[in-house]
Amino acid sequence: MNSDSDLQIAGDILEVPHLLQTPREHPSTVAEFVGLARSIAADRAQWAHLVRYDATTRWYHRLRTVPQALGSARAGETPMGYEVWLLSWVPGQGSEPHDHGPSSGVLTVLDGELTERTARATRVLGAGAQRVFAPGYAHEVVNDTLEPAVSLHVYFPGLTEMPMHPRSSTGAAHSAARCAGALPDPAGATGA
Repeated sequence: MNSDSDLQIAGDILEVPHLLQTPREHPSTVAEFVGLARSIAADRAQWAHLVRYDATTRWYHRLRTVPQALGSARAGETPMGYEVWLLSWVPGQGSEPHDHGPSSGVLTVLDGELTERTARATRVLGAGAQRVFAPGYAHEVVNDTLEPAVSLHVYFPGLTEMPMHPRSSTGAAHSAARCAGALPDPAGATGA
C-alpha cells in the first residue's frame, strides 16, 4: 500500500497561484447572488440601522447599485449589473401581483414573516427563508402577521420594470383590510 497522500503527490494547490481563480469582485451566477444575499443578511450592522417602518406606504431603500460594466467579469462572461434593495413591511402591507421584467432575483426574509402567493402555491417565508426567481416570475408578497417584517431583494440585472398582473394570475384573493404599499420605483428611486 502506498502511503503517499494526494497532497504529497500533487502539492498544495494554494502554493500554485496560477491554478487558483481570482475571486470575482461581483457575483455573476445565481448561486453567487444567493451567496451575496446571505452575506448581507448575516451582516446586520450593514442594514439594521437603515430600516424604517411606515404605516402609509411600504418603505424601501436601495442598499447597492452595481451597473453593468465592461471588464468586470472574467474572459468569456457577460458582465451583469445588479441592485440590492431593503424593504420593510408593517402588518397588512403587501405588493400587488407583479413580475420583475427581464430581471432575475433573490428575495431573503431578514426579520418577521412574509407570505408569497403565486398561481401555483402560497408559501409562508420566515426569517432566513430565500426565494430565487427568473424573469417573468409573477408573485404577490404580503405581511399577513401582526408583527413587522424586513426583506432583502437582489435583482440581476438591475430592476428596470415591474409589470403588474391581475390578481387571478397569482391566485391571490383580494382583502379589503390589506393596505397594499407601492413597489420600489425601478426607474428612478434612490431609496427613501
